[in-house]
Amino acid sequence: MTTTPDTGRTGPAEYRTGRRESPEERADRRWSDLLQEVRVAQTGSQVLFGFLLSVVFMARFPGLSDFDQGLYVATVVLGALATGSLAAPVAYHRIFAGHRLKPQLVTAAARLVTTGLVLLALTISSALLLLLRVATDDSASSSWIAGAVMLWFLCTWLLLPVLHLHRHDGPLSSPPAGAGPPARDPPDSDPRAPDPPTAGSTTADPPTADAARAAPPAPGSPP
Repeated sequence: MTTTPDTGRTGPAEYRTGRRESPEERADRRWSDLLQEVRVAQTGSQVLFGFLLSVVFMARFPGLSDFDQGLYVATVVLGALATGSLAAPVAYHRIFAGHRLKPQLVTAAARLVTTGLVLLALTISSALLLLLRVATDDSASSSWIAGAVMLWFLCTWLLLPVLHLHRHDGPLSSPPAGAGPPARDPPDSDPRAPDPPTAGSTTADPPTADAARAAPPAPGSPP
């Protein structure tokens, strides 16, 4: 597949063939990629959840208003749900192990990770709103800032990836009708094969002495 150097767009007549792998190989590759994503997201979720658990033991917590205390409870619950969703693929893997259901495992785990990312974004926004309300004592500005942060998550975690996917993804996932298979590289030449003749060189080697003795005499020649 070729792309234009300035925009990276794929032309309308181009297509991508993808990797040549079996369903099991594709599931193994997707599972490895999914684990890397879970490690990145789960680290932030666990750190944030651990911080939220310690807030209730601070001396200033009883002086919070009923709304702020309710907001804190909602934030802790969201953090727990996010952590559980991001850790759920491990439990799925333990139950599915040995049953030859790797593609189904990857599909279910991917949905759980997506759910965990949504819950993690809500947890961060809710925790930010609680922190700003306590720090500034201004409900209006705190709500606007938390809403702007939530909008930023929506743009960077959803809209931008979808736009880039639409921009760089080819319009066809398989060759068009009537198109032959992609051209392959010529096979490597055999090092034992003789070199092709060059200009000015003879095409046949001179006869050896054994071949000359074995050849029959020409008619009329002396014995």
